[in-house]
Amino acid sequence: MVGSGALLRQCPLLLPQNREGTAYEGFVTAQGRDFHIRVLLPMDLQLKNARIECSWHLKKILHGYRHILKQRLQSCPDLASFMVELKTVLEIALKNTQDLHIPRPPEYYSCLVRDLEILGWNKVAYVDTGLTTIKLKAEDSCGRQHLITLKLNAKYPKEPPDCLVDFPVQFAISWMPQNSLTDIYDQFLAALESLKEFWDAMDEIDGKTWVLEPENPTRSATTRRIAIGSNVSVNIEVDPRHPDMLPECCFLGADHAVNPLRIKLNNNMHLWDPEISLLQNLKDLLEIDFPSRAVLEKSDFAKDCGICYAYRLDGTTPDQVCDDPRCGQPFHQACLYEWLQGLPSSRQSFHVIFGECPYCNKVRKSNGNE
Repeated sequence: MVGSGALLRQCPLLLPQNREGTAYEGFVTAQGRDFHIRVLLPMDLQLKNARIECSWHLKKILHGYRHILKQRLQSCPDLASFMVELKTVLEIALKNTQDLHIPRPPEYYSCLVRDLEILGWNKVAYVDTGLTTIKLKAEDSCGRQHLITLKLNAKYPKEPPDCLVDFPVQFAISWMPQNSLTDIYDQFLAALESLKEFWDAMDEIDGKTWVLEPENPTRSATTRRIAIGSNVSVNIEVDPRHPDMLPECCFLGADHAVNPLRIKLNNNMHLWDPEISLLQNLKDLLEIDFPSRAVLEKSDFAKDCGICYAYRLDGTTPDQVCDDPRCGQPFHQACLYEWLQGLPSSRQSFHVIFGECPYCNKVRKSNGNE
C-alpha cells in the first residue's frame, strides 16, 4: 500500500479494506465533523481512475466542487496527497455552505459591485445569482485562456475569497482588507506568466507528438505519455517550476525495445541544454524523432489490449507489452494482472505475479502498482 504511513497521519479514520490496497473506507474529518467515504482504486492503483463513494450529505456539500476534485485526482501522486486536497476543498465547501445562511450586509454588495466595475465586466465569465461565486477570465501572453473561480464569504473584503484555479502548483494570494478583486486579478496574471514556460513546453508536446495519456490534459497536468513507436512509449513528469530541466522519464514497452532508449538517455544526459525546448532535448538525448501527428495516425501505434480487445479501459491504455519480439502483444495492466491471477500455473511473490503470456506462453510478470 503506497504511502500508507502518510495516509494514516492525514486520515486516521480511513482504513484499508483489503491486502491489495485497492479499497479504503472510513471517515474524512473537516471542521470537527466526520463524513463517511469509500475510495476504490483499480488494480494498478492509478489514482486518476479511482472511484469515490460518499454519503448523500457529503455529495451535496461537494456538488459545486466536482470538477476541482476530478482535477486533483488526475494530478495528485498518491491517495494521501489527494486526501489532503479533499479535506482542503471540504473545508472551503463547508465554510461557503455556512456562509449561504449568513445574510450579507448591504455594504457587501455595494463593495463587490464597485470592485467588479473597476475590474471591468469584460473580465467576468460568470456570476451566480447570489453574488457569492464569480469566475474571471484571463488570457496569458501566448493567447491561452484561463479561469479563476472566486468563492466569497460574507465578510468580504475583510476576508479574502477562496480562489480555485487549474494550475499545476498551489496558488496562494496575498490579501489585505483594503484589497479588491483587481489585486487578485493582477496576482492571477502574474502567476500565469510564471507558468508560461511550463505550458509552452506542454503545448509543444501536445501539438507535435501523439500523447496517449492523459486523453484530454488539463492545465494542471504535469505528465504526458508520448508514443515512440508501436507499443513503445515514454511517460514524462515535468517540474512546472523548472520546465527547462530534464523531466522524470519512464519507458513503457517490451524490454528489447525500451532498454536501448534507457541506455541512450543515461549516456546522453550531459547533452541536456536548458536553452532549447524540452521536446527537442528529448529527441536529442534519445536520438529519435517522435511519431508526427501530421504524418501518422494514432492507430499506427495505439494497439488494442490483447485480453479485453479495447484500447481505453477506465481511462487507461495498454502499457504492458510481451517481451518476446515475435509476439509484442500489448495489455492493460489491470487485464494482465487479472489474467495471470486466473492461471493455475501462476506464482506470486508479494504483489508481483508471474505467469504465461496468453499469446506466446512467454513468462510475464505483473505488479498491481507497476
